[in-house]
Amino acid sequence: MKLRHMGVFGIISLLSYAAMVVFSPLACPGYNWLSMAVSDLTSVGAPSAALAERLNALFGPCAVVNVMAVCVGAAGCRSKLLKTGIGFFAAMEWITVVGYKMFPLVQGDAVSTPQNMMHIVVTVLVVLFSIVSLVLIAIGGRKEPLPSLSNWAIGCLAAMMIGALGTGILPKSVFGLFERFSTFSAVVFNAVLGVYLLKGVFPTQEE
Repeated sequence: MKLRHMGVFGIISLLSYAAMVVFSPLACPGYNWLSMAVSDLTSVGAPSAALAERLNALFGPCAVVNVMAVCVGAAGCRSKLLKTGIGFFAAMEWITVVGYKMFPLVQGDAVSTPQNMMHIVVTVLVVLFSIVSLVLIAIGGRKEPLPSLSNWAIGCLAAMMIGALGTGILPKSVFGLFERFSTFSAVVFNAVLGVYLLKGVFPTQEE
């Protein structure tokens, strides 16, 4: 398989995650997507956890394969900021896959329990790495020049900020809606990187 063909894994990752978000609530009576977080679907003890795990099975592995292929493809880019940003994004994906697997949310337990605290720590790290990576890619994409990739990074960063503000200051009745702005922004951007890889945009790719 040529390097560029590995970009398809980014798209598969997005589809897997979207399927989990859309269909897992069917196995969770009383779940309200407008007010409840995506992590409530996958938390330990949730009735939807088994279905969510199956639907989401390809999300993590495919996301990591895709972003690591992008790291290789982007190695020949002139902009160090762009390469560093993609590296931070790759680190974020690894933290997501490993961190949430090790420390899933435990439904019904207090936030102060060790596992739920570690779940929060993982979330904070994912958010920080996501923001740093998207800012660097947005700036570096202009210098490469890959202005369209820069625009995607800005758009996903804006969605992430909208999500953070919405979950922080708006009523809890719409918490789930705005939380999805944050979660989907990173998943969508990974798929965008995959599409760029498929198109052969990055210099270090097989012809």
